[in-house]
Amino acid sequence: MTEPAQTVFEAFSAAALRDPGKTAIVFDSRAISYAEVMARVETVSRNLAARRIAKGSVFAAYSPNRPELMYCYYAAARLGAVFVPVNPNLTPPEVAHTYRHSGAKLLFCDDSLADIAAAAVPDGMLFSLDDLCASAPSLPDLPQATVEPEDDFLIIYTSGTTGTPKAIVLDHAAQTNGPRALAEMWGVSDRDTTVVALPLGYLYGLSTAAAVGLQTGGTVVILRRFHPRDVLEALITHRASIYHGVPTMYSMMLEYCEQRDLTFDLSHVRVLVAAGSPLATEARQRFYARFGAELQNYYAMTESTPVFGKLAQDPHPMPEDAVGRAAPGLQVRIVRPDGTDCADDEEGEILVRAAATMRCYLKSPELTAAAFRDGLFGTGDLGRRDGDGNYFITGRIKDIIIRGGANISPAEVEAALVKHPAVQDVAVVGAPDRIFGEVPAAFIVLRAGQSAGAEDLAAYAAMTLSDFKVPRRYHFEVSLPIGKTGKIDKAALARRLADEAAVDAKR
Repeated sequence: MTEPAQTVFEAFSAAALRDPGKTAIVFDSRAISYAEVMARVETVSRNLAARRIAKGSVFAAYSPNRPELMYCYYAAARLGAVFVPVNPNLTPPEVAHTYRHSGAKLLFCDDSLADIAAAAVPDGMLFSLDDLCASAPSLPDLPQATVEPEDDFLIIYTSGTTGTPKAIVLDHAAQTNGPRALAEMWGVSDRDTTVVALPLGYLYGLSTAAAVGLQTGGTVVILRRFHPRDVLEALITHRASIYHGVPTMYSMMLEYCEQRDLTFDLSHVRVLVAAGSPLATEARQRFYARFGAELQNYYAMTESTPVFGKLAQDPHPMPEDAVGRAAPGLQVRIVRPDGTDCADDEEGEILVRAAATMRCYLKSPELTAAAFRDGLFGTGDLGRRDGDGNYFITGRIKDIIIRGGANISPAEVEAALVKHPAVQDVAVVGAPDRIFGEVPAAFIVLRAGQSAGAEDLAAYAAMTLSDFKVPRRYHFEVSLPIGKTGKIDKAALARRLADEAAVDAKR
């Protein structure tokens, strides 16, 4: 962590030049060498320049997983431009908000998403991702932009607690220091092969998985999307050593194999990371019993990463329920409500500054200022540290639902449902779920004389929300419980759902 700061393109170029003939990316059984990736990044850079994307310009890409997203990532770094990856599961209103709010000049999309993109972006601003990556006979010379480590590089959107997705700005230093710290934490090297099934529209797939693999000179196998069979077969076929997922992915792998009485020997996979939501001990044990490979917890967030995890060079065992130890380069405090530091084994809020910490929330100076305390980012999560340096996550201050590792803002879902003409009031909370950890459940109070069913409300919500945000469980109430502060008592609703889940589990 003492190396001088670099730009992202410098970090990637250094890895590529060490062994240009080595396979960098595998996609659809095609092996693409580092030299070929460099050439394609150059082509994308020139095509972007021909469309007046230069230093400081913002552009977006909307696509399922494919290598072209990584070419855009490194081409943006080459030009000093700012890249906005867009989650392929977003609806037209969500794509439109991302495009407008980010200030993107252009959107490049996969042809399979062209209709959605066309409904979200003004005429003349939409181009095919294939065209961007195609060669052309009269490509311009690239401007000789001076790119600095502190220049903005990425805008990543993630759900917040206010109902509006937050736009997180990361600079080049974050996207070089972060991958370097992650590589040190997990012992990632050019000998590793990483399978990526996480969406490249989020930082976990784009940077933690793919960019770390490429910037260490390893091989990255990109899958179009997650399917348990495809991931398991890829891990075997490519003798992969690293895989990143959320607990739901590992649960789905287990269910897929248990239902078919299948097994795969994954003992050669050195690092199997689970992040995004708590990893149940029982699931970890079941996974090891079937596949012979150990899952390991990892804790981070888009705003600051890496935070806690298993250190490759640490021989000491961790307690079963620990999330990990402090990542390389991490500053961390656990504080009481009055801001004083907690003692060992005392619960408090976790404040961090990791190797990759956001510069700001885009266009939200007040939100940015509120997120930091004495230079440390307030995670909104509760935790404790034991005397041996192990960290434990004990709860969440943030009012979010984590469905299979994806953050869902209850306020955003409530705002969508309350617009239905039959709905008077609504509260959305997380309901326990065996596969996804938790899912959104809606408590609805209908207007007098109005009627609406669960299917009606789900269809209405799906008009403006991504599918994973749409509640599948609806409870129709005469009134909602009110707490002492006059607000809806969501804790009471959550307890009710937990009690129902406990009864169901005993049946």
